[in-house]
Parts: sequence; C-alpha cells; structure tokens
Amino acid sequence: MKEKLKRAFSLDHDTTSYDEIRERIIDGGRVTGTNLCILMLAILIASIGLNMNSTAVIIGAMLISPIMGSIQAIGYGAAVGDSAQIKKSGVGFLFQIVICLSTSTLYFLLSPISTQTSELLARTQPNIWDVLIAIAGGIAGMIGMTRKEKSNVIPGVAIATALMPPLCTCGYGIAHAKLNITLGAGLLFLVNAYFIFISSVLVLLALKMPQKEEYTPRQLKWMKRRAVITTIIILIPCIAVAGYMVKNANEDSSSVTGFETVVPIEKVTSEIKILFPEVEEVKIGSMESLGEDGSINNETSVFVYLNKEMDAEDSERMEQWLIELCNGSCNVIISENQ
Repeated sequence: MKEKLKRAFSLDHDTTSYDEIRERIIDGGRVTGTNLCILMLAILIASIGLNMNSTAVIIGAMLISPIMGSIQAIGYGAAVGDSAQIKKSGVGFLFQIVICLSTSTLYFLLSPISTQTSELLARTQPNIWDVLIAIAGGIAGMIGMTRKEKSNVIPGVAIATALMPPLCTCGYGIAHAKLNITLGAGLLFLVNAYFIFISSVLVLLALKMPQKEEYTPRQLKWMKRRAVITTIIILIPCIAVAGYMVKNANEDSSSVTGFETVVPIEKVTSEIKILFPEVEEVKIGSMESLGEDGSINNETSVFVYLNKEMDAEDSERMEQWLIELCNGSCNVIISENQ
C-alpha cells in the first residue's frame, strides 16, 4: 500500500532535467529587461484595479506580475546552497519591492479617487487561510516549474497567491498616510512571499537538486531554527486575525441583522411613498470602511431619491422613520436627483 501511494504521488516521471530547472528559475528571477517592463505595467494595472474596485483588472495584474519568479530564485539558491544566487535574487527582489511601492504611491497621490474600495480593504487583514493558500500555491508553482511540459499551474498560482495587489495597497496607505492599511497589506505580502519561498525550498529539496555547496550540520541546524522562529512570528498575527474573523462571522450568523432581512425593499418603497409623496425611489446598499482598530465595518445605507424638494421637517421625520425601521443600524442618504 505504501509503495502504491508513493508511486501515485511521485514527481519523478515527468520532472525535467536539473539544468533546465535551474535555467527556468534563474530566468524567471531576472529583474532587468523584459521583466522590469512587465513589472511596471503590472503595478499600473493593479493600482488602477484597486482604485476602481475592479476584480478582473486586478486578476490581470496578478497574471503578468514577475515578482514570484524572484522568490522562487531565492528559494532555489537556498535549496542548492548557492549563496551568490541568494544574494543576487534577494537584492533583485528588494529592488522590485521598492519600484512597486514608489510607483503605486505616486499613482495614488495623483489619482483623483481616494475611496477605500472593498478590493483595497480585502488586502489589509492577513489570516491563517492566507498562509495555507501561500503554502499550497508555492508548492504547486514549483512543481509546475519543474515539469517537462509547460504547465497551466503558474497562472493559477499567481492569482491564488496574490503578491502585486498587497504591495500596491501599501502604496495607497503610504500615499494617504493610512498606517493600518500599510501595515496590514505589508503583512499579507510578507506572508505570501515567505511561505512561497519556504514551499519552493521544500519542493526542490524533495526533488534532490544537486548541491553547489554542502551545508554543514551546524549551518543546517541554524537555518532550521531561523525558519521555525520566523514562521512562528509570522503566524501569530495571522492566527489572531483569523480568530477575530471567525468570532465575528459566528456572531453575525447567530443574529438577524441588516435592513433587507427585516423588511422587503418593495414594501418599504410603497409605504414611504404613501407617507412622503415626494419620494420617487428607495434603494439599499452597503459600504465597507476600515475602523480605527483595523477592523472592516460594513454599514447599510438607504438611498432615497426625491421627485421634488422636501421641506426640512418632513426630511428629518422620514430619516428618523427609516432609521427606526432598520433598528438604528443604517445611514440614510437623501438626494433630489436620481
């Protein structure tokens, strides 16, 4: 049974040559030339996507971003004992981070739209699930990189283990002096980058890549200790955030909240038109905002469109009526123009 499982999960039968693996990884980790041009374009696309709250645009930026190649190159250097490669790729990776932060910060400084979109806020609270995604994505990415045939794994990994959007979100935080956004997005980027690196090293060690420099037992012990300590330090805030999210999710599911669950929108519209003839239409929406404690708040908003001007007393009375209908948990916005 053990042998059958070993054969079923074996990676040996379609692994390409060691020289080919090295060439692919080193080429993917180059910072200059084509990769630098693509990096700049990916930064611009990701920043626009975050700014305009467009998931499709952000996915496009993740697909073309070359940042993961640098992380895999660092992992390759660590796996084969190539200190020169670690240093070279590490410097290149830091250069990419600086370019990304400076470019995205400049974009958000110049952009006339400063709204904290849901796509921006989604990248400010890393948790244990992000760790699991980064580990799985890092393993899948390196397995795909070492196959004889070109694999469609890499694009999927690029989307799952997002690296570019968190960096650009840091740029937004820097541009608008939002320390909580900068730190949250920075931690998410660190989580993804670190666990992709660790996963890449583990896969390459499992494939028994030839060593350039043999590590001494003392060096191996030091590296393992550093890896364990770093992993624990990164996991602590992720587990804390995950616990907070689970607690909130359970609280939300155990209580009936939200305007739409209290009364149908059609009924509200018909009733309010009888009470206040000036009302043309009523719509309900929700808006996410980042609290002072770093939590994401979701506030229900009721939009009331008028067909003619309403006097101040009726306006105040209608607003109070809607707030009471929502159990005091909504924001009423009145507009004379639809």
